[in-house]
Amino acid sequence: MNIVIPDDYQDVVRQLSAFDRLSGHQVTLFNDTLTSLDAQVERFHHAEALVLIRERTRITRALLERLPKLRVISQTGGGVAHIDLEACREHGVTVLAGRGSPTAAAELTWALVLAAMRHIPEEVANLKAGRWQRTLGTALEGRTLGILGYGKIGARVARYGQAFDMKVLAWGREGSRERARQAGIEVVASQRELFERSDVLSLHLRLNEATRGIVGDDDLAAMKSSALLVNTSRAELIASGALESALRAGRPGMAAVDVFEQEPVVEDPLLHLPNVLATPHLGYVEKDGYELYFGDAFSNLIAFIEGQKIDDLAAQ
Repeated sequence: MNIVIPDDYQDVVRQLSAFDRLSGHQVTLFNDTLTSLDAQVERFHHAEALVLIRERTRITRALLERLPKLRVISQTGGGVAHIDLEACREHGVTVLAGRGSPTAAAELTWALVLAAMRHIPEEVANLKAGRWQRTLGTALEGRTLGILGYGKIGARVARYGQAFDMKVLAWGREGSRERARQAGIEVVASQRELFERSDVLSLHLRLNEATRGIVGDDDLAAMKSSALLVNTSRAELIASGALESALRAGRPGMAAVDVFEQEPVVEDPLLHLPNVLATPHLGYVEKDGYELYFGDAFSNLIAFIEGQKIDDLAAQ
């Protein structure tokens, strides 16, 4: 089968143990992302299968209409919000999805919390420039950690907070709140209360129509001037432009972000703010996680090629 894997930014897919599962097939990898429809068509025109790396490339109806050879899309991870499933169904394109892991994203979240609260990147830069001890960090012990979205990742981050002797609060949909209660986490009365009380507030929601823009100007303005907002989930959870405005106004006092509205980032106002710690969507970019994500995607694809019964999301 002619298989195309776009968006391998780090050129690491060939180095994974899981890549051996595609032996015997014609595999083409690309290390960049194209957004022009014509350019995407030219790149994918001969593909019978696409293996997508998370949500880096959107699969639209307009694109599918110009890819007559495409038979199957195998997704790394379980999220398919970037794929037009109805259009796939109409064009007879099977959509396969795999598992995800909360480990790498949760660990990256906590790395950002520690780095931001103790000003680690700034002090590393100071030391290399010959400057000694220019900032005053803030300890986590005794402070309040807010979790918006108590799912697999949010629950891990909550446990990290407890290990650092923080008070942990949670809010989210009813299922999220019930899981938090069962874990002994205090569930606040409203989203606004979560923002008001948290010293560190971390977002862990899936992006969908119900959660897009769920964090607005009023929520951010309710935060403490000393608080840190952390977003390793999706940039679109926050109303467009709201975080920049809030940070300029001083509430919250800091933000640590791993996600952006347009990726890869060429230019973003957040990158120029002194109270922002930013990383290039590293949450899931980790060796064990990649082996899991790509192992599932490649195994699902081989099962499809061999005619095995497998769940087609486009058919549901």
